[in-house]
Amino acid sequence: MSGSGDTNGSEEIQDKKQKKVTKHDGGAADLERVTDYAEEKEISSADMSSAVNMFGDKRSRENEERLAKELELQKIHIKKEDVELIVSEMLISKPQAEKILREHSGDVVAALQELTN
Repeated sequence: MSGSGDTNGSEEIQDKKQKKVTKHDGGAADLERVTDYAEEKEISSADMSSAVNMFGDKRSRENEERLAKELELQKIHIKKEDVELIVSEMLISKPQAEKILREHSGDVVAALQELTN
């Protein structure tokens, strides 16, 4: 009797191992199905260079716009007294005071309001 009991016990252990292997295989199959949907795409060098060019063009346009805006601001006449008032009251540098005054078309009240907000 002990011989037949050992055989049944080892068969049960083998059945359990096969079930575990089946569970793991099922997970691999699920993973395979998930990865089937995601296709890897290669990025061509032409696509990369066009993307880099787009960013470069955008940066160039932004720089040109910024320079044009600064040139327009330089054309606006501001009073020396207004610059000195803003520098002394707001404790900012002279170039900052000039810039904020020019952005507000020389209106010292509007410039001070912006600085205090």
